[in-house]
Amino acid sequence: MDAAALPLLREELAVYPGPVGRDGAPSWTLHDPLSNRFFRIGWPAFEILSRWHLGEPAAIRTAIETDTVLEVDEDDILGVAEFLARSQLLKADSPGAVDRLLSIHQSGKSSWLTWLLHHYLFFRVPLVRPDAWLGRTLPWVRWLGSRGFRLATLLALLVGLLLIGRQWQSFTATFVDHFSITGLAAFGIALGLAKICHELGHAYTAKAFGCRVPTMGVAFLVLWPMLYTDVNEAWKLNARRQRLLVGGAGILAELTIAAWASLAWGLLPDGTARSMAFTLAATTWISSLAINLSPFMRFDGYFLAMDTLDQPNLHPRSFALARWHLRETLFGLGEPMPEHLPPRTHLGMIVFAWGVWLYRLILFLGIAVLVYHFFIKLVGIILFMVEIGWFVVKPVWAEIREWKKRLPAIRAGRRVRWPLAVLLGGLLLLVVPWNGKVTAPALLKAQEYSLIYVPFGAVLREVTVKDGDRVEAGAVLARLDNPDAEHRRQQLDSRVAALRYELSATGMDSDFRARSQSIAEELRTAQAERAALANEQDRLELLAPMDGIVTDSSPLVQPGQWINQREPLLGLRQGGVLEAYVAEEDVPRLRVGASAYFIPDGRDAGIDATITAIDRVAVTALTEPSLAVPYGGTIPARFDHNNLVPDVAVYRLRLKPVDDRVVPPVPLRGQVRMDGDYRSPLGHGLRAIAAVLLREWGL
Repeated sequence: MDAAALPLLREELAVYPGPVGRDGAPSWTLHDPLSNRFFRIGWPAFEILSRWHLGEPAAIRTAIETDTVLEVDEDDILGVAEFLARSQLLKADSPGAVDRLLSIHQSGKSSWLTWLLHHYLFFRVPLVRPDAWLGRTLPWVRWLGSRGFRLATLLALLVGLLLIGRQWQSFTATFVDHFSITGLAAFGIALGLAKICHELGHAYTAKAFGCRVPTMGVAFLVLWPMLYTDVNEAWKLNARRQRLLVGGAGILAELTIAAWASLAWGLLPDGTARSMAFTLAATTWISSLAINLSPFMRFDGYFLAMDTLDQPNLHPRSFALARWHLRETLFGLGEPMPEHLPPRTHLGMIVFAWGVWLYRLILFLGIAVLVYHFFIKLVGIILFMVEIGWFVVKPVWAEIREWKKRLPAIRAGRRVRWPLAVLLGGLLLLVVPWNGKVTAPALLKAQEYSLIYVPFGAVLREVTVKDGDRVEAGAVLARLDNPDAEHRRQQLDSRVAALRYELSATGMDSDFRARSQSIAEELRTAQAERAALANEQDRLELLAPMDGIVTDSSPLVQPGQWINQREPLLGLRQGGVLEAYVAEEDVPRLRVGASAYFIPDGRDAGIDATITAIDRVAVTALTEPSLAVPYGGTIPARFDHNNLVPDVAVYRLRLKPVDDRVVPPVPLRGQVRMDGDYRSPLGHGLRAIAAVLLREWGL
């Protein structure tokens, strides 16, 4: 820029006194009414602009040094001129100035694809110009900012919270009951009303302080609608308290609604009115505290943080410091610091920048997943890639390009070795197939289980085993007595003896001879009854039906008691078996015979096992409910016709403990780690992406 003559300032620019900085230095606010932009300038820049009419840097410098205690040089004045030119605050009264404006305009133009991406990710639709209407209606709502109403709202808040605390179970139950189509619709309507009040809070507060409110409308962030109000003129306010009130008026409006709605919920009887009060209270509490107060996005919390901390442009300044700190930590380039701040503020800005980046990474990944699921699949994939590319890949790539510009200095430095080693190690971790373990939820249970009942009512003589004893098939478990059966046996023995005597005396007694056939038939019947009774008495010895371990002995049964045939005496468990449910992507990595290690929940010691069978068809319903999320497990599942249907494709595996003696008394839930084919994280990610693409394209 020519140092001999300075270009003219635009005549419509206005300068307002700004807040005093933490160091006591004054500031001013420069307003461009055409673009409705505001610029914070310091004392030297204000003195330079105040003498801009002198037209020459030398004259301005002389006047400043004569009239003030400041010392400036011509480079400072030219720097202000560069700032004015970049911000388009100068008159275009020469061919060179016109060419400069045209070049700025051309640099701001973008391709149709870039324009589409910008307007898909964020755009605004102004709906109304409310300034005049706000001025006419402001007297009607001014009482909302009175001291009396504020105290009444605070009292309503305290009483409402007290009533909610006393009825907390009812409040939380109502919250759960609202998770339905009708409840979600009510939440949507309440949220819309709360947001209208939120924006009116900003608008009326700004208007009360004399600011102009040019537009109100709807902004779309990734096609998600959000109301907005243009209160940029709040930057004209000199008092920080006034700016804080304008920035926090929306949150205060929502909290006011929440306070009175909470009080109404606590006082009203059950019915429609109480349900509406609950919906308003829950919606405004969540919207105000969880969303609007966050300083990580450019919502109210961000602007409140800037005014509270007196740190204008908090995001770009903290980002610049964090990027500088990262480069210095990695490469030690010795570049000048973007700005000098007190040590605690400097560290706080860097930590804040990393917090914003982490928050936005999680948020944008979540938005990308939602976009993928809620749009037509092909469109969803494209929009997902746009989200990741624009919000995640682009900033990383921009920083890598900055590193490329500094490549000679980076190579010349000694500190480059360990960042390269870390980078190479990270790449190796991504590329080298080092992960050979597959983890899956599993349940350890008995392979066979049998309850032992007495065959009929009898007296328990003795139990020959106890819980934990290992027995073989045919071993005696318990002995019983049946006094009635013993009495019947004695009677039958006497009857058989008498019939045999009668049959042997047929040659000596004509009566016995006449009844010989009848006597023989009665003898056979008595002998059959005695044999059946003997078999029945043999059953008074309870034998193990299989090899197993004794368990579930009844502590209420003692020798000498009568035992009911419907009451189990004890149980037998045979062998242990593991059932695991593996994700579809991990099934090809597993083989029958592979080793595994099962760790029950809440225990440190595990159990060695071996894979014995792998299903090749995904399960359609879980046979073990304890592994499903509704019952405390890890497999996402839902109820469908009284069946637990997995929300993801899982395959069942069966495993056998290496130690045959491992037989759990009750089923044990846990995690099983199995030896599988090795794979790299990068290959796993690429296969997952390819699987999604193939599935959504129907290939």
